[in-house]
Amino acid sequence: MPPARPARHPRQPGASRTPRTGTKQETILALLCRADGASGPNMIEATGWAPHTVRGFLAGLKKRGFEVVVHDRVRQVGPGKDGAKGSYTVYRVTAGPVG
Repeated sequence: MPPARPARHPRQPGASRTPRTGTKQETILALLCRADGASGPNMIEATGWAPHTVRGFLAGLKKRGFEVVVHDRVRQVGPGKDGAKGSYTVYRVTAGPVG
């Protein structure tokens, strides 16, 4: 049987929540807010998440009102000028939640 979680302290109705610190989401937001942004491989390395989890997180940011833009596309050229393995996109958050 897993150990019991400590009891939460009740909040007053209407009181703002204190955001948790040190989360993987916070780590990715910090990377995305940098002037040079963050690539998918950067976010995967920083969090240990799978690529589809990173893409889902970016989609969730857009739904929550963040402006996520493509900062740069790095394309590795393979045989026949097709995109080769190693191509990636650099994303950046330019504005926080609207509203």
